[in-house]
Amino acid sequence: MNTPVAALVSAPAHPEPRGPRSANHNGSHRHLLTRDAFAVPAAVDAIIVPTARPTAYLEHVVALAKHHGCTLVALCSRHASADAATALAERAGVEIVATDIAEAPEDAVPVFRTTAMLRGGRFARRTDTSLKRNLGLLLAAAAGWERVVYVDDDVVIPNPDDLGTAAGLLDTFTGVGLSVGGYPDNSVVCHAYREAGGDQDTFIGSGALAIGRESFTSFFPDIYNEDWFFLLNDTGLAPSAVTGLALQKPYDPYRDTTRARGEELGDCLAEGLFGLLDGGQGLSGATAGYWRWFLDQRRRFIDEVIAMVGDTQPEGPAKQRMVAALKAARGRNRLIEPQLCVDYLAAWRADREVWRAHVEETSRRYGGRPVPKLLADLGLLHRYRPRA
Repeated sequence: MNTPVAALVSAPAHPEPRGPRSANHNGSHRHLLTRDAFAVPAAVDAIIVPTARPTAYLEHVVALAKHHGCTLVALCSRHASADAATALAERAGVEIVATDIAEAPEDAVPVFRTTAMLRGGRFARRTDTSLKRNLGLLLAAAAGWERVVYVDDDVVIPNPDDLGTAAGLLDTFTGVGLSVGGYPDNSVVCHAYREAGGDQDTFIGSGALAIGRESFTSFFPDIYNEDWFFLLNDTGLAPSAVTGLALQKPYDPYRDTTRARGEELGDCLAEGLFGLLDGGQGLSGATAGYWRWFLDQRRRFIDEVIAMVGDTQPEGPAKQRMVAALKAARGRNRLIEPQLCVDYLAAWRADREVWRAHVEETSRRYGGRPVPKLLADLGLLHRYRPRA
């Protein structure tokens, strides 16, 4: 068996700026991340995949789990099925925990204030992604796992060993993301900005993110950019790094206007908070006055992007859909009040404490049990197959 060797690792170099920078928007937050660090590759305990796509999308993560000899956790809804995921993993000799989210007990995750304050309104999120990610955290904490990696079902990791390198960096960093290549991982507004020639980078996210045990008490709020919130602590960005490469598969961000509307509140909140961090300030700077200023900047930015699209994109249906999506984001933005941003952050801070207590209590009550018994006690024993 080869002994792991410490090595200097880094993410792929930043691309050169592709176009003009906006005075109303910071196109990159990468400087907040550690890019070069020494790492001794470490074992991955589990790969957690929130999935809503057909089973074929899990083939890559099954291969990753087999490569690392770790458990695959598949949290399934919509077109995904725990039965089908289990059968796929079983054929490959991979240990799997697969759950149909609709069957999970309602009290597995607390009712968060951040969710309740948006429920039933225009800003409510209509996906179960955050629920799945939080269930993965809860399972990891109770199972006693030390290092887990989130990988989305539409992300490919060209070099499987990048996950071990990322896991090794968790001795130093709270979260370690793989650099996103392939199709850029951005919001609709930022996608349009890039396509119109703007200088737009990507950040790390839960599409390919390694986290250690100390981070299991952070949580993913039910809002777009939930992974950026997960990486924050009470004052700012927790120590975070980037290494390796993950490839995002293409998708159409302008297929309809629903995506742009659904993203706008989360994009505003996250970009606003990271804007403070870019300027060397802490989260305490997110006052009502700050949000009043930032929301004005955001609206100016969206107007700027609409004008850029008008000047640079060829006439046709694609341009029309892009403009329609941007106008939808602008319309939703006009409904965001500074006090809503202040109230959301207050609720988020309270939810952090609720989640921490929930994870610690669950670990005390159920931790240390064999995985099948643990899953049964948590109400998640739907499909479990040990390694062949």
